[in-house]
Amino acid sequence: MGENPVVARIAPHYDEEPCISGRRGSGAVFFSGCPLGCAFCQNFGISHGRFGKEISVSQLRHAFDKLVDAGCHNINLVNPTHFTPAILEALKGPLPVPVVWNSSGYERPETLKMVEGVVRVFLPDLKYVDSALSGRYSKAPDYFEYASKALLEMYRQAGAPLLDENGLIASGLIVRHLILPGCAQDSMRVLDWIAANLPGAWVSLMAQYMPAGNACDFPEIDRRLTQKEYGRVVDHLFKLGLDEGYVQELSSADERYVPAFDLTGV
Repeated sequence: MGENPVVARIAPHYDEEPCISGRRGSGAVFFSGCPLGCAFCQNFGISHGRFGKEISVSQLRHAFDKLVDAGCHNINLVNPTHFTPAILEALKGPLPVPVVWNSSGYERPETLKMVEGVVRVFLPDLKYVDSALSGRYSKAPDYFEYASKALLEMYRQAGAPLLDENGLIASGLIVRHLILPGCAQDSMRVLDWIAANLPGAWVSLMAQYMPAGNACDFPEIDRRLTQKEYGRVVDHLFKLGLDEGYVQELSSADERYVPAFDLTGV
């Protein structure tokens, strides 16, 4: 990707965690491209295919302001890491709502230090601990090496979530983890690490996996989660006392929750 942001969708989004979406939606800006190469990505057309429209920094700021004027509770930067300098330029001058950094977790602490004081809410993935899995499915055998350091930096900046009087997030770290078929044991290792290293951070345990993108090239993940796999990971979450946050139901694995990447709002 180049220096200017490439964007596939700019619109209120209602399918994030309740404290982020609220009633009026999260002001989501979906950026094209991605630092990772996840075979199963549900946003494959924009992450791998890089579908989107290049816009200027001033156009990006105008988009932020329009989302605020529309009543969105926050500005939600979806997969922003590779456009950090342009995003920071667009965020010069305060916004009246929190900024959410919604990322893969595969980023450097040095990058995250650039956004300190500008971003108040971090919503990263922690996808894997096992380097063999991250290498096979996301082309990043060093994923956990970088993501663990990145999440520690996010936690240093934002700490545990704080909600406002309306139950909306004002600041803090919520860690997302998507359970993959056949990978329940690694999911439990992810939860172990969060419990040991990020006290007070919330977990958003996601069960929305559907075979997408190039998942068909990997027969072992070319299926949906089983109830047994899901139950093992959920039980482990509560065993660790990670009961602040969210647990998706298996019924969330539905294509209707994937946004239409059709340049809406761009």
